[in-house]
Amino acid sequence: MNASISKFKWIDNHCHFEETDEVAMDLQEAAAEGVEKFIVVGTDLATSMKAKELSQIFAGEIFATAGIHPHEAIHGTDGIEALLSEPTVVAVGECGLDFYYDHSPHGEQEKVFREQIAFAHKFNLPLVIHTREAWPETFKILDEMETPPKTVFHCFTGGPHEAELALDRGAYLSFSGIVTFKNADSLREALRMTPIERIMIETDSPYLTPEPHRGKRNRPKFLPYIGSRIAEELDTEPKAISDAAWLNTHRFYALGHNAN
Repeated sequence: MNASISKFKWIDNHCHFEETDEVAMDLQEAAAEGVEKFIVVGTDLATSMKAKELSQIFAGEIFATAGIHPHEAIHGTDGIEALLSEPTVVAVGECGLDFYYDHSPHGEQEKVFREQIAFAHKFNLPLVIHTREAWPETFKILDEMETPPKTVFHCFTGGPHEAELALDRGAYLSFSGIVTFKNADSLREALRMTPIERIMIETDSPYLTPEPHRGKRNRPKFLPYIGSRIAEELDTEPKAISDAAWLNTHRFYALGHNAN
């Protein structure tokens, strides 16, 4: 990797670790590329508990979220609320609607999404949203329940219209390796209209490996490639994106004294 990219401080706003015994190696490899902190995201009760466990083992490096992905909505939210009072759990989610795969019925997805928005309000925590093929329904529910003050659309895949609607509601947009894909012109147009103070970046590892590493399993160490592509698109320096993403992510999750 270009040394001028990896020498900056990066924070991965959204990632998943599959095997506990690989986490230490992943963190070491990521640190060599300047990626120093990680938001590890829960998608069901088991992965939320695992994220909390990792955030305690790797305190100060890993921070956890607890939530139910729309694919898992049929199982309900039992156990999630109890995790949200843990000090290393910094957000609710990922949660939302996914009408592309329909792994859970739409009604169950909407019910569980609403419950997690209520958790975000109750605990005054950020909300991490996953939405796919369900933009109108997502915005409708957010409007009905009031969008939490800190809301991020993770792995944002919309175009300029969806970006405008999200930004109008005060949300942040988190960009993944998709921004490096050749067929992502609409996404890059949305990126260009997003204020830098509302941008976060993520790998969503082990998925969505950025160019030039597509075909490999995605890892947090690849985050600087995404940051570099964003900088290119915004006609700025990678350090400006690194600094902004670092500050935005720390503010968003109230990581406080860990911002240094």
